[in-house]
Amino acid sequence: MRASALEWLSLPLLVFIWQIVAVTMSSRFLPTPLDVAWEIGDLAVSGRLVADFAKTLARASIGFVVAMTIGLLLGLVLGRVRPIDRLFGPWVVVGLNLPAIVVAITCYIWLGLTEFALILAVVINKVPLVTTTIREGVRNFAPEFGELADAFRLSTRQRLRVIYAPQLIPFILAAARTGISLIWKIVLVFEVLGSDGGVGFRVGVFFQFFDIKGVLAYTIVFILVVIAIEYLALRPLEHWFLKWRETR
Repeated sequence: MRASALEWLSLPLLVFIWQIVAVTMSSRFLPTPLDVAWEIGDLAVSGRLVADFAKTLARASIGFVVAMTIGLLLGLVLGRVRPIDRLFGPWVVVGLNLPAIVVAITCYIWLGLTEFALILAVVINKVPLVTTTIREGVRNFAPEFGELADAFRLSTRQRLRVIYAPQLIPFILAAARTGISLIWKIVLVFEVLGSDGGVGFRVGVFFQFFDIKGVLAYTIVFILVVIAIEYLALRPLEHWFLKWRETR
């Protein structure tokens, strides 16, 4: 059986196990997949589900784009200029190990419970990871390719397109994939702490009322959105950018 077929069987197998466990336990704290599906339908009809996911997606998208841009620029500089890397490298280490919850609370205290504070906290948490990944990619540039560019007297634009970009793209894709998974989680936590809407805010409300069906309904939709991003966006982009490897 091909790997792709096994991937398609993975989630149905998980749902089947969930059904068996739910029926066996027969507890109101573990509803069946069908009960959760009905809950998703009710939330979708009410419009609450779409509105909450739209808010969270917007926040995550803005935070992702800003963090990737800043992290890419910082990674390029730190990877190429060693004195700057030695000076600011410890800052990156501090950023990598700074608890996200501390950043969120600090931003909320300083800036209030605003969209800007939430997105800023997301960016602060994500930038060090992107910077570290890109910096390692720059450090791993093959020196022989640079010598080849010198021999053929390539221009700066040609060097970027032919020499540096192909070597850096795998690291950018890795930073993007880990960044999306991290930003999703961070945004949800920050929405629980202080927000007027979004998936995290709604899950926090469900928790207060011990509404496990609502929590699982939002969780299932969240998983479906993440899978859609992975298979409809990230993997096609990865295949397109790295297709040159298949023709070697």
